[in-house]
Amino acid sequence: MQLDAHQRHRVRFTLNGAPAEVEVEPRTLLTDALRHGLGLTGTHVGCEHGVCGACTVAIDGVPARACLTLAVGVEGCNLRTVEGLAPEPGRLGVLQAAFRRHHALQCGFCTAGILMSLDAYLRLRPRAGRAELTEVVGGHLCRCTGYASILAAALEAAAILRGEDPSDPATREATDAEKPHA
Repeated sequence: MQLDAHQRHRVRFTLNGAPAEVEVEPRTLLTDALRHGLGLTGTHVGCEHGVCGACTVAIDGVPARACLTLAVGVEGCNLRTVEGLAPEPGRLGVLQAAFRRHHALQCGFCTAGILMSLDAYLRLRPRAGRAELTEVVGGHLCRCTGYASILAAALEAAAILRGEDPSDPATREATDAEKPHA
């Protein structure tokens, strides 16, 4: 179907578990539709070239750079943004709470995108270890260099999501076994 470049188009999709729609021009980026069309400002706009990862959202469960995605392309999709990580208003999700405990937020600009990538990855690979999570986080630019605390939070959240106690020495030992040796 060819869209008329001179008209606005209604795009319908599921957003954080609820039906949503937004009216956009065919050239409107998903970041703009989310932030300006729907008022969801948790998806940040960084480099606008798909490099920094601040704009990462999940489209049908797969992480995607919203700054490279046309809003009309999510018609009928299931979209999840950082706002959808909280189980209910005023309550943090497992990853968010771990980031808070480990002070993995720092300036917070990159945090939303990193949370979305980690959330999607841990849904697919709940037993992910340090090496895998380092790769996931490596797809994001953190100017505050908070990678150590981000990885600590991600490892803790992964253990909690698996139903393990992250303070249990056996859990820490298994995680430590995956650390690169000097």
